Amino acid sequence: MTSFPRYAIYFAAGVDSALTRFGAELLGYDAYTGNELPFPAEAARLAPDWRDITADPRKYGFHGTLKAPMALAPGKTEVELLAACAAFAGEARTIPVIRPVVDAISGFIAVIPAEPVVALQELAADCVRAFDGFRTALTAEDRARRRPEKLSDRQRDYLDRWGYPYVMEEFRFHMTLTGRLDVERRGPILEMLRARFAALGLDALAIDRIALFKQDDAGARFRIVGEWALAR
Repeated sequence: MTSFPRYAIYFAAGVDSALTRFGAELLGYDAYTGNELPFPAEAARLAPDWRDITADPRKYGFHGTLKAPMALAPGKTEVELLAACAAFAGEARTIPVIRPVVDAISGFIAVIPAEPVVALQELAADCVRAFDGFRTALTAEDRARRRPEKLSDRQRDYLDRWGYPYVMEEFRFHMTLTGRLDVERRGPILEMLRARFAALGLDALAIDRIALFKQDDAGARFRIVGEWALAR
């Protein structure tokens, strides 16, 4: 059985960010406050089942994954993890800057980089390595849930080594807005989300902070328990 609480190191754009408000409103949940939010009227009009469409990403809050959810290894504590996040953020590094766009990725819709950014790949890889000592080993149930038979050899290797298959070369930064959508539904929803995103006027996005998200139990949503600006 998966143990709790679980923690994840994510990118979140900041409590006062227009991007944060954009994502939180569409998901109906603000991971900074833990509060539910009303959905935008146009989303509900376009898709009366918008709550169902966004059910999966709502559990995690609006974010970009850097270190996937993990239960703490025996002997590790939240206080130690918070200190490690602060130390990691304090290391000088090149701050990745992406050109964000809204597009479909693996059947769902997300904010993604328009083109690859090497510094972002490096930041994500550094997070995977730096915090792996806090991760408890995968249970057989957790591993099976990842459907290893559907993964490539490299993804299976990463699953066994790092507890998550989509790391290092397999990493694709994304800030999820919907669950998986059938092709016939995806087009109108993508058009609506692109129009809402365009209204933000966000031509560049600095991945300039990390946040520690916590899930208390299987029925709980992740919420932010710490956030740190990255040193330059």
